[in-house]
Amino acid sequence: MRLDRFLATVTDYSRSEAKRLIKNGDITLDGEVLSDPQQSVDADADVRLRGQSLRSAEPRYFMLNKPVDYVCAARDRRHLTVLDLLDEDNPERLHVAGRLDIDTTGLVLLTDDGNWSHAITSPKKQCWKRYWLRTAEPIDASAVARFAKGVFLKDDKLRTQPAELEIVGPCEARLRLSEGRYHQVKRMFGALGNAVVELHREAIGDIELDEALAEGEYRPLTTTERDSVWSDGQ
Repeated sequence: MRLDRFLATVTDYSRSEAKRLIKNGDITLDGEVLSDPQQSVDADADVRLRGQSLRSAEPRYFMLNKPVDYVCAARDRRHLTVLDLLDEDNPERLHVAGRLDIDTTGLVLLTDDGNWSHAITSPKKQCWKRYWLRTAEPIDASAVARFAKGVFLKDDKLRTQPAELEIVGPCEARLRLSEGRYHQVKRMFGALGNAVVELHREAIGDIELDEALAEGEYRPLTTTERDSVWSDGQ
């Protein structure tokens, strides 16, 4: 993948911040300074930031039950980040595979394995996510068919990919979708004239949030959970 994207994937630096690091000569590979943001690198390459390897000896994989008011970033000037919840060596080497908004709770996956996280976040992989949600107004039954067909979001030219909506209460539903557009779940309901007031992610692919984890708690993934990312039909 491109060097700037690699850095944004494995460190949670933004793409613009990654380009700045490259421009400043902070990124090396095999002792050579990398200067081209578009240079192709392997996802498991031993790229270094100011001499520090961005790859662990053994990749790590965690699930975390994210509380509200935490951001899915490596650093933030105004808010705590999900990395602040970890009691691990070199937490800054971990990155989030599939971010959540600050006011959204639930399953967050963290790793330092770029290939693994790419299999989750790449639009080409069509990795499914499942959410529980509560809305401000009752959900009209027609929303099931409309989401299955896809809806147009404000300022987007393309219809959303088919999504599976299960209405479980007047203002409660579960939504399963394979895309990850900006604020997508909230915008999908906004397109129907409704508003999401609570949003909680329950699953990513075959990885289900462990019910034993209280908000703010985390644990390593099992081998089965980790390897499920490589299976077909997520």
